[in-house]
Amino acid sequence: MNAFDVRIHTIRRKKNKRRPFGVRWRVAGRDKSKSFLTRVLADSYRAELVRAARQGLEFDPATGEPRWAVPEPAVTTWLEHAVAYADMKWPRLAPHSRASLADALATVTLALTRPASGRPPARTLRAALYQHAFNPTRRATTTDPAVARALGWLARASLPVTQLSDPRVTRAALDALMLRLDDSRAAASTIARKRAVFHDAAGYAVELGLLPANPVSQVRWTPPKAAAAVNPQTVASPAQVRAILAQVARLRPELTAFFGCLYYAALRPEEAVALRSANLVLPRHGRGKLILTGACPRTGSAWTSTGTPHEPRCLKHRPDGAVRVVPIPAALADLLRQHLRKYGTAPDGRLFRGARGGILSESTYGRIWHAAREIALGPELAATPLARRPYDLRHAALSLC
Repeated sequence: MNAFDVRIHTIRRKKNKRRPFGVRWRVAGRDKSKSFLTRVLADSYRAELVRAARQGLEFDPATGEPRWAVPEPAVTTWLEHAVAYADMKWPRLAPHSRASLADALATVTLALTRPASGRPPARTLRAALYQHAFNPTRRATTTDPAVARALGWLARASLPVTQLSDPRVTRAALDALMLRLDDSRAAASTIARKRAVFHDAAGYAVELGLLPANPVSQVRWTPPKAAAAVNPQTVASPAQVRAILAQVARLRPELTAFFGCLYYAALRPEEAVALRSANLVLPRHGRGKLILTGACPRTGSAWTSTGTPHEPRCLKHRPDGAVRVVPIPAALADLLRQHLRKYGTAPDGRLFRGARGGILSESTYGRIWHAAREIALGPELAATPLARRPYDLRHAALSLC
């Protein structure tokens, strides 16, 4: 065997792999390879091999490494673990939950880094983590040099997972959850959500044998309490809602029944978007029923499995196949009967459509809601939280009931 017979190949990129960039070389007739998260890391490792070969160093045929390279014990960084955790959770999460998970991991990962030269701006690092590192689909297609540099810096600066056994390190990560990028205070609900993700990710490290116990549970750190009650300032009176719906009927009449579903039946917007004629039980007069079987939330094509902004889902907080029966008053039944007579349905039976017949988007119904609200309430009330979001109609629905 000739330990000096070394051939180093170009970097190969593999699709749909967690570490898509592979360095390949051949030592004494034996093929060797090593995979990396980013091209920057792969280029750096390949350069080391080229330098060793040019210096005439002997390579170990068994490991493929230059003889001077002393193998170091494998150390899993927090970034590597967080990427593996996101990949593990991805197939079982809804699109919105995927984005929420990536958001929380990006915040924690930024806090679990050591000082290192060449640190990119915090916004660049966070964007690289949120949009690429914790999104398996986009990670495999990353071509932006700025993103590659940011991920390369994070790979070098990320702390080992084992350092979370130090309560000071874990506490620093928890404290980072309290702040936004502009150093303003994060909402209590956001802090609680991100802490839950951090706790679960640390628990996964325990499951893999990287940590002896969950360090998040062992640190005496209490998140601020989120308000459980609905802000009464957001709840519109029946007269105010009727005034807004009257303006909707003037601006975009085909959406009047849509907002009526949110108010009279307390539907979530994504449930109303998915409503089909088959879900309606409407007698010729009087009350009726809605048979809800699913929802169609909008998250963004980067987080869905379909590559489209909307992805049909089961009802929120309910198992697949669950059905929710909602009795509706005569006022809503009349609105739905009028809607069917005047506007019919989309080819797939959907009641409410976008401008070109597609899925009704949040931006479309949001613009109409804000315009109608401004006219109906006047500038003084419109400047308050009163019915600011279409979702606030659900709170008003409880008062109506």
